Amino acid sequence: MMRIVLIILIGIHGLIHLFGFLKAFNLSEFNAITHPISKTFGVLWLLAFLLFSITLILYFFRSNYWWLSGFFSVTISQLLIFNYWSDAKFGTIANLIILFAAIVANSYLRFENQLKEERNVLYQSAHPKNLEIIDKQSFNNLPLIIQKWLSNSGVIGKQDVSNVYLTQELLLKLKPEQKNWSTGKAEQYFTVYPPAFSWNISTEMNSILNVVGRDKFKDGKGEMLIKLLSMIPVANAKHDKKVDQATLQRYLAEIVWFPSASLSQYIKWEAINDYSARATMEYDGTKGTGEFHFDANGNFEKFVTMRYRDPKDKVPTQWTVIATKTKEINGIKIPVECEASWELEGSEWTWLKLKITDIWYNVNAMPIH
Repeated sequence: MMRIVLIILIGIHGLIHLFGFLKAFNLSEFNAITHPISKTFGVLWLLAFLLFSITLILYFFRSNYWWLSGFFSVTISQLLIFNYWSDAKFGTIANLIILFAAIVANSYLRFENQLKEERNVLYQSAHPKNLEIIDKQSFNNLPLIIQKWLSNSGVIGKQDVSNVYLTQELLLKLKPEQKNWSTGKAEQYFTVYPPAFSWNISTEMNSILNVVGRDKFKDGKGEMLIKLLSMIPVANAKHDKKVDQATLQRYLAEIVWFPSASLSQYIKWEAINDYSARATMEYDGTKGTGEFHFDANGNFEKFVTMRYRDPKDKVPTQWTVIATKTKEINGIKIPVECEASWELEGSEWTWLKLKITDIWYNVNAMPIH
């Protein structure tokens, strides 16, 4: 909706500048401007119209750089408005709206470039071992239920996984009291040697305000960043042991999308009963645990851990990830739809429902989308 409004605004505002040019060259009446317009200024009115037209086309086709022509359009337009202030002053409102949208677009582009740079560093810092074909002997010392899970997932006879790239569709409730679900899209990149990930999301708050976020785990350290309109930080958690542990536990939960990572030297397994096992992961000074639960056939059902929701929390909160649909993708059976919940004072807050839309293993180059 906001996109359609901005397209209409840019179109109408740009068209008005064309009439300024036509009046200067006596090609048409333009009663909105009562003062005469010289041909020199007429050329500037035409230039503003052309720049707004370019801005409209770039914005319509979702170019990442529409904001640049938008900035120049607004600059020239506002200079003209100052010169014809008594007649054109209300055009300032349109210019401010377009300028604000351009600033937001520029902030989003810088956020995207930051992500690409971080992921390239992540990709280049990965040092995969010689990837071997997984056989049953690779995991015969693990708890029986984990052996059954790995066999059932289809990793036997396939190459070990070094990195993963996936995309997701999301439904979110950003606050426990939120009634309706917000929609979002996310993409995530993992490395296994060493264990790391970068995840980013784009969603909307109250169906109006765009929100972007990025979670990262690298070198045993975690970061959680949320920005309103891509430029106003509303959360920026890092350099905190609770955040480090929380992101490590998230990595641990998400190995269900690349089960061979359960063979990592950084993960130790302990049987709980016939259908569940506890994993303890320790890497680069950060340590966390979680319980994996399966059905009788070795299909993943849920992951449960005590995890810090916020660095300010004194004690961790129970965090549960439940698989709601399992499917084979690229030869590996994984949970493709999941729900994540926090246990808050006896009530359950299901804040996330996700769907894996695609997943790639052992990509040869860093995917750029």
